[in-house]
Amino acid sequence: MVNDPFRALSHPIRRGIVERLAEGPATVGEATAGFGVSKPAISKHLKVLEETGVVARVVVGRTHRLSLEPDVLSEAADWMDLQRARWGRLFDVVDDYLKENESR
Repeated sequence: MVNDPFRALSHPIRRGIVERLAEGPATVGEATAGFGVSKPAISKHLKVLEETGVVARVVVGRTHRLSLEPDVLSEAADWMDLQRARWGRLFDVVDDYLKENESR
């Protein structure tokens, strides 16, 4: 399993599936209905979501249920928060510098 949630979220269909699963576990049909793409395309998107650890699949009989793996998404959110804070500080430094030199 490749833990790369950003790869998983890089396509609008996969983001749509994740948004649906954020409401709770669902069957494959429920989670993927209405995207207007072929079953093989849906299978490829689900494979990426599963390989990256964003989605887990449980098979009971013939029913495949999907659910989000929140820890993987939390790690990505934590990393993004860290980057947002880092860039915010850098922009503050640039802003202060520009304000100082504006009065010269």
